[in-house]
Amino acid sequence: MSIQEKETSNSLYRQWQILSRLSTGKWMGTRELHDVLQREGIDISLRTIQRDLNQISQRFPIESNGTVPQGWRWRSDAPIQSLPHMTSSQAVTFMMVEEHLKHLLPPSLIEEMNPWFDLARRSLSTQNNVRQWINRVRIVPATQPLIPPVVDRNAQQAIYEGLLQDKQLECIYQSRSNSGEEKTYVLNPLALVQKGAVIYLICTRFDKTDIQTFALHRFKAAKVLDSRALHPVNFDIDAYIESGELGFRVDFSKATENIQLKLTMQKADAIYFDESQLSKDQTMETLENGNVLVTATVPFTSQLVWWLRSFGKKLIQIEPVEVANAVHQTQE
Repeated sequence: MSIQEKETSNSLYRQWQILSRLSTGKWMGTRELHDVLQREGIDISLRTIQRDLNQISQRFPIESNGTVPQGWRWRSDAPIQSLPHMTSSQAVTFMMVEEHLKHLLPPSLIEEMNPWFDLARRSLSTQNNVRQWINRVRIVPATQPLIPPVVDRNAQQAIYEGLLQDKQLECIYQSRSNSGEEKTYVLNPLALVQKGAVIYLICTRFDKTDIQTFALHRFKAAKVLDSRALHPVNFDIDAYIESGELGFRVDFSKATENIQLKLTMQKADAIYFDESQLSKDQTMETLENGNVLVTATVPFTSQLVWWLRSFGKKLIQIEPVEVANAVHQTQE
């Protein structure tokens, strides 16, 4: 390879790296771009980046904001096909992300992702077999489907941004009580969890250390503060969910304890528990009369009570007695 060919190859690689770092909607400064490339081992001067961007803008739909230092981005009307071709599997993934995760993603990220969602739709529109596959796949809730409650868009965006930036939030929250009292809180956002049709913010209050749950649709206003969010020591969202707190404990005096649930039923009804287990320690024992005893360690929550109720008379016996009483009280 000649010196000129090598220089051309290096220039193409360098300019491709610059192009691949730009996004639509969000400006990226030349100094920020320089730092990103340097961290990834691409040795390039700030002046070269500025010269490359000016050259690229003559061939590709990117624009500058005209400030000093300059910021660059893809134009809003830029066809996203300017970037690498999207495969069928990638297009399907983007479509499923848009359909099932859009309520959990920050609005700012959704806005940035819209060009990719559009490209995914266009890609699938030309591939009949893949489009048919999308039309044959659905996710159906296991419980009664509900229409999601209305969430204030501005409050939602602030909450998502606070969680994304790990910043405290100042919020106005309407209580669930009949009075519907509105209170102002400073919150430390920890996580978001969607349970059925409702999205919950897991957080701590500024003046408390215990972890609390706030329904997103009850926020009337929210703004991101400059102060860093405070995290409980060793908080783990998966451990929190597994503890049963989001199932809403029936007995809060035993908030950290689980129960050994015992369910007696006919053999035909026990097939369900053989296919979908209640817990990792679940056991199934065939009794002398032919019935089956299912034993599992689970949190004692209202969700468990309502779920057990759905089995009706198929459950011949429920232990411990406090669970049985809760189920029967619900049925009365």
